[in-house]
Amino acid sequence: MVTTAPTALETELLALAGSVPDPELPVLSLADLGVVRGVRVLAPGKVDVELTPTYTGCPAIEAMTADIEQVLHEHGVAEVSVRTVLSPAWSTDDISAEGRRKLTEFGIAPPRAHAVDGPVPLSLSIRCPHCGSTDTELLSRFSSTACKALRRCASCREPFDHFKEL
Repeated sequence: MVTTAPTALETELLALAGSVPDPELPVLSLADLGVVRGVRVLAPGKVDVELTPTYTGCPAIEAMTADIEQVLHEHGVAEVSVRTVLSPAWSTDDISAEGRRKLTEFGIAPPRAHAVDGPVPLSLSIRCPHCGSTDTELLSRFSSTACKALRRCASCREPFDHFKEL
């Protein structure tokens, strides 16, 4: 895509595309997840959307594409092209602060944030979204989706998903 400033219409269409719920974690929108990278109006009634999967081969990308096409068609865009863009790769750092808050409220431990510059923090603990304890244990490296691990809190004994850092 061309790197010009988005028009008011492109900003509106980006918000619509971003409002689509994630098919695997419907508590999050695609904007919360940070996977809709851009929207460009190519001609009247013709739009190009850039979508980055959370990982290469993510099975949800087809559902995301169909849902984006549907919401934009419903808002009067006749021709919608959703392109999968792999570079720059998606990272859990792309999840918005609001998305992290929603994950916690939903009972999923959000991924730990990474510092942009400076030393990498050596905190390996995962905070329980139910009671806040960091005394948790890994039960399985994979949970309901490949993006999540299954953990249990030693304090409240509740199991929970942890959105893995990428």
